[in-house]
This record gives sequence, C-alpha cells and structure tokens, in this order.
Amino acid sequence: MRIGIKAKNILFILLGSGIFAFGIVHFNMQNNLAEGGFTGITLLLYSLFKIDPSYSNLILNIPIFFIGWRLLGKRAFIYTIIGTIATSLFLWVFQRKHFTIPLEHDMFLAALFAGIFIGIGLGIIFRYGGTTGGVDIIARLVFKYKGLAMGRTMFIFDACVITLSLLTYLDYREAMYTLVAVFVGARVIDFMQEGAYSARGALIISPKHDEIASLIMKDMDRGVTVLRGHGSYTKEDKDVLYCVVGKNEIVRLKGLINSIDPHAFVSVSIVHDVLGEGFTLDENKKPIEI
Repeated sequence: MRIGIKAKNILFILLGSGIFAFGIVHFNMQNNLAEGGFTGITLLLYSLFKIDPSYSNLILNIPIFFIGWRLLGKRAFIYTIIGTIATSLFLWVFQRKHFTIPLEHDMFLAALFAGIFIGIGLGIIFRYGGTTGGVDIIARLVFKYKGLAMGRTMFIFDACVITLSLLTYLDYREAMYTLVAVFVGARVIDFMQEGAYSARGALIISPKHDEIASLIMKDMDRGVTVLRGHGSYTKEDKDVLYCVVGKNEIVRLKGLINSIDPHAFVSVSIVHDVLGEGFTLDENKKPIEI
C-alpha cells in the first residue's frame, strides 16, 4: 500500500486484459488479422509455428519488464506484470473456451470489432495505471539513450511487425483490414483515456467581466479564474475570464453571458481531461469516486 497499489485498479486491469484477450482470440485470430506491437509478434508466431500466444506473450514480455522496470516505477511495474499475466491467462482460457463468430464474409465488421475490443481493453489498462509492456518499455529505453521520440519508436515497431506479417502470412486484403483494426483501436484507446466525459473551457472577454463571473459562480456553481490580458490592437489591459463547465452546461453558460453582455467575446474549446474541485474533487477537496 505504501507504493499506492489499489484493488480497484487491479480489478479494472484484469477486466481490460479480459476484453483485450477476447478481441484477439475471437476477431484477430479467427479472421487472420494481424496487430502491431508484441501482440502482433505473438500472432505472427502463432500463424507460422502454431506457438500459443498465451505462452509467447509471457516469453516476450517478462524479460523486457525486468530490463525496464526502473523506467516504470514500482507501482506501474506491478500493474504491468499483473496485466501481462492476466492477458496470457485470458488468451489461454478463450482459446480453449471460445465460440465461433462467423464474420469471414464481412471482414470490415471483423476489423471494426477487433479494433473496438482491443481499444477498450487496452484503454482500460492504460487508464488504471497499467501498460502493454513490450514496445512501451523499448520506446522509453530508446528515448532515454538515443533521444528518439517514443511515438516514433512505437510507430516504427508497429509498422515493421505489420509489414513482416504481410510478407509471411497475410494477403493484401487481410493486411488492409488489419490497418483498419489498428486505426479503430488507436481511436478507441484515445477515447478511453480521455473518458466518455469531456468538458468545455470558455475564455470570456467583456468589460462586464465582474458581473459575468459573479453570475456564473452564483447560478452555475462553477469557479471562474481571472487572467490578465493585453489587447494587441487596442493596447489596453483587459481581464479575461476562464471557466470550465460540463459539455451539457455550455448552452446555459452562453445564455448567462449573453444576458449580461451580448457583445462579449467568447471562445469555447473542448477539454478532454479535468482534475480538481467540481470534477474529480468535491467541495471538501476529497476525491469523487467515478
């Protein structure tokens, strides 16, 4: 507990590992679709040599974990070990207790569901502190010792694995659908990381900023921050209000602003993640359980 291990995180990492493994077995393996990263290597070994992915996943990842454990930190290292072992266990179970989903005549649907299940599974794992190990650790090592951006390293690795799969066991049709699955999976991971909830941030410029701020705090119970600005054209100092509200509150916010100053300048942007009072903390500064 001193390093912050939480039972809730472990449970969700187990859930994410199960969803991920289900997608690999029932959509990738059943429809001969490849994947990037170390998962792609396990599928490659399975197609060429019939090596069970549940075994090769452990064989490939465990040594990498111990090479890069200092980069992960104790908590992330433990979560990653749990996720990897759980993934291998679920892969083993689903291969022996699976059911057939007949999608061989609709490969687009197979690729779509492969990306969705893999994206949801990995997204949950990432969201609760785990990692996929393998390529993530390699990318961190390359960044540390060679200075190459992690995203670029991961992209190069994934591209090499998918290309190798194309040259060995995929036909061009399966390779194209694999790219669809990888793309969908990446977008779903982003969605899971950001959360289904996204807020809206509003920058408000108005000579009646004090009245607007008071009304927002009173009627919407939302905090407002005053930023000091300087107009490049007018050469005048201005107070700029910044407020973050739920996306379902933005229409109400605009209405309040308009009721005081119809000519106010308002810029609204999407806020993918919000930490703090009213969002992740209650009025007593205690975490809100999601």
